[in-house]
Amino acid sequence: MCSLSLFHYSEYLVTAVNNPKSLSLDSFLLNHSLEYTVAALSSWLEFTLENIFWPELKQITWLSVTGLLMVVFGECLRKAAMFTAGSNFNHVVQNEKSDTHTLVTSGVYAWFRHPSYVGWFYWSIGTQVMLCNPICGVSYALTVWRFFRDRTEEEEISLIHFFGEEYLEYKKRVPTGLPFIKGVKVDL
Repeated sequence: MCSLSLFHYSEYLVTAVNNPKSLSLDSFLLNHSLEYTVAALSSWLEFTLENIFWPELKQITWLSVTGLLMVVFGECLRKAAMFTAGSNFNHVVQNEKSDTHTLVTSGVYAWFRHPSYVGWFYWSIGTQVMLCNPICGVSYALTVWRFFRDRTEEEEISLIHFFGEEYLEYKKRVPTGLPFIKGVKVDL
């Protein structure tokens, strides 16, 4: 619950600092989607049932610590991406370029093209590893991977439209950071 609360509160707080024009209650990401709500409820249900019927499954310290490290890494990477991007960061993929929109390629964006997605990817899976939830762990990994595969392609189409050759050169140099996700395919 602490990692979940910190994640949602910090999403709002960093948005308030970096991009106050886009700040709304949606910045908490609490009402992200029906799927997100179902995933959270499923996670809590799995933890509760397994804790009742197989409590020894919930006492694997090294696994919980590994999950905690994934959560901390993911949270830090996502917030570093938000701070680095500044007002360029938005929770909604932008389809129109604003006058102040710039291509951010420094900081954590020099390591990954989509560091906020990488952070959220490892944070979400890490929550399930930390809870020793095998069913939700696998389900989260597959679902979040698929979500970011599609979202990365959607975002990169906009970025190519906004920045053209500058983005294509950046795309060649820097990986997405997400396992087995290359981004949108471009035929030149």
